[in-house]
Amino acid sequence: MLCLRQVCLFRLRHYQARTMSSDLLLSKINSCTHEDEVFSIIGKNKIRLSEKHVGIALNTLWQLQKKRPLLSRTSDYIRNHSQFLTLCILAENKVKHMEDDAIVDTLYSILRLNVEGHDSLVEVLVTEAWKRLDRLSLPALSKFSLCLHKQHRRSSPVIGKVAHIVDMKLEAIQDIRILSVLMISISDVISQSFRDRLLHKAEQLLQEKDEAHFNYAKRILQFLQNFKLRYHPLLEKCNRIFLKSPSCLDLHNINFIFGLYEQLGFDSAEFRLVAKRLLFETIDDYYDPESFVKLFCTLGPMAGSKVRERLLITAVHMAEEFSSQQVLLILRTMQKMKCRNSHLLKKIASVLHKHLDSYHVLQLVKLTQYLVVLHCHNLELFARLKMLLLGFLKSSVAPADTAAIIRVLAMLPSCKVEKVVINKAAAVLPQCRLHHLNCIATALVKWNHDNQLHWQNSSELYVKLLQKLNDSGFQRLQKANNLNHLLEEVTHVNGEWFEEVLSEEAMAVCQRLIDQITWANVLQLSHFLTKTNHRCPSLLDRIASVTVQNIDKIHPFEIYFILFLFSALNYDPPANEQFFESCIQYLTSNLSCFETHHLVLLGHVLAVAGYFPPVLITRIFNVSFLSKLDAELEVLPDTIKQKVCLHLMKLNRAVCLECPEFHIPWFHEHYCQRVFHNSSSRMNPLRQHIYRLLTEILGGSRYARMSVLTPYYYKIDFECILDENKNPLSYTALNVPFDDMERIHFGHDIKDDWRKVLPPGAQRIALEFLDSKAFSKDSHHLKGEPAAKKRHLEMLGYRVVQIPHFEWNSMVLSTKDEQLEYLRNLLYGKQ
Repeated sequence: MLCLRQVCLFRLRHYQARTMSSDLLLSKINSCTHEDEVFSIIGKNKIRLSEKHVGIALNTLWQLQKKRPLLSRTSDYIRNHSQFLTLCILAENKVKHMEDDAIVDTLYSILRLNVEGHDSLVEVLVTEAWKRLDRLSLPALSKFSLCLHKQHRRSSPVIGKVAHIVDMKLEAIQDIRILSVLMISISDVISQSFRDRLLHKAEQLLQEKDEAHFNYAKRILQFLQNFKLRYHPLLEKCNRIFLKSPSCLDLHNINFIFGLYEQLGFDSAEFRLVAKRLLFETIDDYYDPESFVKLFCTLGPMAGSKVRERLLITAVHMAEEFSSQQVLLILRTMQKMKCRNSHLLKKIASVLHKHLDSYHVLQLVKLTQYLVVLHCHNLELFARLKMLLLGFLKSSVAPADTAAIIRVLAMLPSCKVEKVVINKAAAVLPQCRLHHLNCIATALVKWNHDNQLHWQNSSELYVKLLQKLNDSGFQRLQKANNLNHLLEEVTHVNGEWFEEVLSEEAMAVCQRLIDQITWANVLQLSHFLTKTNHRCPSLLDRIASVTVQNIDKIHPFEIYFILFLFSALNYDPPANEQFFESCIQYLTSNLSCFETHHLVLLGHVLAVAGYFPPVLITRIFNVSFLSKLDAELEVLPDTIKQKVCLHLMKLNRAVCLECPEFHIPWFHEHYCQRVFHNSSSRMNPLRQHIYRLLTEILGGSRYARMSVLTPYYYKIDFECILDENKNPLSYTALNVPFDDMERIHFGHDIKDDWRKVLPPGAQRIALEFLDSKAFSKDSHHLKGEPAAKKRHLEMLGYRVVQIPHFEWNSMVLSTKDEQLEYLRNLLYGKQ
């Protein structure tokens, strides 16, 4: 008994000593401040190291690296150290004894130290973690999924198992950091319904108060980008987090966020303003090519002329140092800026030759497009591009690549089409989506128009291919049975071929699938109908009905685009008042969702339709709003800036004419004069012909004017004045100038003409020739803007006489006498 007691005491003392030694070893590892200290401990204590020591040692090595700036890290040194290999062998032998979370931590640490994914330790850790997947805590599951993501195992069975666990435990996740990592990691293997649940959960957890949420917001954007999903509630929430985290907004983060915004079709003028200010403050800090290219691409489109010129000069000096990808980014930004700087283009063209062989096919397509659009004149470069593109075309098997190459080949200057192109196009047609068919058709039509088909029987081959292409388009539409897939496919289809050949069939298919219109796809359908300019009552009525019934599910910004469709096409659905009033009430309750310039566009859309919500009008027309708008306009792209300025003028005009009770002043006189000076004053031959006929009817040129400016700067084709007996009055007798340009040059106020009292009973007549742009496609129904113009001219005192193109160009008016009689009837009524 005494001997047994002594043995037990000995073992207890040995265990206590070993525990104390073990704890001391852990403490030593944790207190290391350099990698060599860790390796020294490993070398001296190999036999005593437990699985816990090994895991802590690997984690310490990563933590020491993490504290250093990126360029100062020594991962290569660590991986090549003999004791690191020892550590990895020990870890591999002890994996089965590690705790669940320790396995994940170890895997994370060695991957961050850039150990290859096929390393045996990595594979053993992944396998063991997979076995214990159901036991992992949520933080460990999140970290493990991130490890798998970094190893590009995004569609592997283990990621599928992770997604299943997340699906089961979603309600238990209350940490946005854990959720955002899991969302990114499992995005390739989840269903649409699961995706939507994740988005709603993220919306609940994502807070806007703390800068710590900055990185989580970036991950949410990446998740949306993975699905190409513009989910406004989360986009706006993420944007507000970025705006509240200026300390996190360095060049790299700004560039990254702008890139994601662009891919998602989202923009924020407020973020642009903050980014522009921060980049201006640090513009002198970026001298290396990588940073400068990011600066150029981010700041260039927002910069004023002086800063833009400075960026261009630096780009010229640095061009030799740009990588092939950086050259692409510079050219892409130049296209976005509409900048055709000859010095930079020549410099880039000269350095491109050394990069051309490194581009893959779609990069080469983009490069060619940028150079053509920017009017590069280097024929030698274009010749080499053509040779490379034809090489890719011959080996191409993907329809998307083939169509892209053919489209861009047609853009090349003086590019004579070769038989191989026609044969390749014919071979790939049955596999092509509508967008690819459209690319090929556009190229064929251009080649035929430019007379670039020169070989024998080329015309016959062209006709056969075009017919086959048309048939492929029809067949693809007729087989469509899912509206969402159809809308996704037609979103990127533009051009004459689709409009002339397939647009009517596309409308028929949409009507056949009308029962599939839901609140989730009314926006896409509205975009499509706006683009095709089709006034299809059944589809429009369905859109209106679905919108009213589900208005709380549709984001206010999407309601704007739906209203735009009805306003532009001048269409009144059956319950017109209910539709517009429901939309306006919803919008005016959510004006905070709109940026300043978006409110101007919304106000104009409603004004065209004849609606002027007081809360919106009074908000737009005040000094603080207009000051904020001026600031936003400084950072918006030129096309959007011009659009907003024009629509503000039109809204101002509409409010002055239709809502005088608001007492809004007309403040666009100088803007309109500037636009008038910059516009072409040439009258096309058709309108000149109508003017000659009109003067013949009235009795001479002194009785009619053309290209007339009215108060509030409406431009009308022709004007005459008839007295109470419908006899023409002479402008000479009324002392009114004939030339509006002359009146403006000499400071003559347009309103002066209107202040001259006309004889009692006399009336101004405005004659407008309406071309096809004034009507919806294949319809005689007047669109919204021309209808609003007619309404406003009548408010100014005109009798408006419209000459629709389909009447004027009809066979009924094929002779001069018939045209004269037609105009007489419009002016005087049938005799």
